[in-house]
Amino acid sequence: MKNQTAPNSNKPVHTIRNGTISASIWRQDTEKGPMFNVTFQRSYKPGEAWGSSTSFGRHSLLVLSLLAMRAFEWIAGQPRGGQRRA
Repeated sequence: MKNQTAPNSNKPVHTIRNGTISASIWRQDTEKGPMFNVTFQRSYKPGEAWGSSTSFGRHSLLVLSLLAMRAFEWIAGQPRGGQRRA
């Protein structure tokens, strides 16, 4: 499983991957401190070009739940308040 962290605000602050499924964690700074949201994607290659989908089949659900757990853990480990983790 790969983990990536990105400092750019128009990109996810963290991405977790397992095979063709990924979880992207987005940060939004609010007056009460940072808020995080997670989106899930599945990559596929129907021909020459790669595509992306937010639809998951039965065989992907266990991996999806694992990525959701890892995203939860990553968000829980972030500092509270207005501080950004470097």
